[in-house]
Amino acid sequence: MFTLAGAMALALSASACGGPTDASSAASGGGQTAATSDSQTAAAPSEKPMEVSDVDPRAAIAYDGGIQIVDTADGTVVADIEKDGFLRLNPAGDGRHVLVSSSAGFEVLDLGMIVKPHGDHNHYYTTTPGLTGSVIEADKPGHVVTNAGKTAVFDDGTGTVTMFELAALEDGRLDAEELTTFRTENPHHGVAVPLASGSVLVTEGTEDERHTVHERKADGSIGAESTDCPGVHGEATAQGEDVVSFGCTNGSVVFRDGQFHKVPVPEEYQRSGNQFGSHDSPYVLTDYKTVEPVDGAEPEHPTKVGIINTADATTTTLELGSSYWFRSFGRGAAGEGVVLTYDGRLNIIDMASAAVTKQVDVVTPWTENENWQEPGPNVKTAGDFAYVTDPATQKLHLVQISTGSLLSSLDLSVVPNEMTVIDAELKH
Repeated sequence: MFTLAGAMALALSASACGGPTDASSAASGGGQTAATSDSQTAAAPSEKPMEVSDVDPRAAIAYDGGIQIVDTADGTVVADIEKDGFLRLNPAGDGRHVLVSSSAGFEVLDLGMIVKPHGDHNHYYTTTPGLTGSVIEADKPGHVVTNAGKTAVFDDGTGTVTMFELAALEDGRLDAEELTTFRTENPHHGVAVPLASGSVLVTEGTEDERHTVHERKADGSIGAESTDCPGVHGEATAQGEDVVSFGCTNGSVVFRDGQFHKVPVPEEYQRSGNQFGSHDSPYVLTDYKTVEPVDGAEPEHPTKVGIINTADATTTTLELGSSYWFRSFGRGAAGEGVVLTYDGRLNIIDMASAAVTKQVDVVTPWTENENWQEPGPNVKTAGDFAYVTDPATQKLHLVQISTGSLLSSLDLSVVPNEMTVIDAELKH
């Protein structure tokens, strides 16, 4: 019989001994600091971890009124945290914590899974999940990106980038001395990507226009730069040291070997603002829009996806025959692409050949909501597994990507909206 714990054991034992990649800090600039929340919703995790035989991935699921932490092995609700507002959930990168985007900023949520290497084996522990009370203050919390042993968060309201080493989260807190901050020239909807070199790739722009991505070196000077990325949005890291792709509205741009490389496309307008990478693959999976938005017009619902080869800055398209949305995507342990389409199928893609190799009927057929903040199917991947929510039936489905098998369907007690899955594995 399949057990998720057994299937994950090898991945956990192989990864748990690894530490975060060392990277020098970027130059400090802004005045953003960590703050402590005294909100009643900030429930501190258990102070006495309990040793267990193994740990299964846990899903953090936002719903109208709070966040549930669900054991993905059997659907047990490990914790239910009351919290108002539309909450976005982002992996913090350390395999244990989540950054919750709220009106306060980026709040640290502990999912309570601990792996401690001990010689030739690991010890596993669990604690009670909860908000730790630690917050990175932000006017408009935006993108969260983990790379090279660091996580960077972007405040769209001030244009401030805040970064921390993954090791800083060991105690569940982010104190001011553990944060590095700097400000972009103007507030905008931006993103920052830490590099192993110690530099940071960061966007520049305004609330009305943005088309620049540049390399900000550790001393604050500017290195490589691209100004040919209108509407820059979305990023993904790929195989190789410091390889990053960014979405634009005239074809993407790839940073590789210390330089930016434009990805040519045949269309005059081509937006790939949602990008999904894998450190084990040179390919980046993207959405693929070709109709420039017009006020009052029906939004585009493409059925093609893009596959960017970061090694040579080329792109290929793949027709899926059914539409998708920005929460439809994921990547498998072997670099496979994963896309959930309106017909309810999870498409598993071989990225090198740009071909669908498996299709799995997972959720009821659906269409994208007019309001993106309303609940819709959500795909997250961890290792060889895809986790798919179905708000219409209040289910959480588990698919093994390598086999294309639907392994389980768990009942949820809430209508799921945002979701992230944490598997106790340190991210790159």
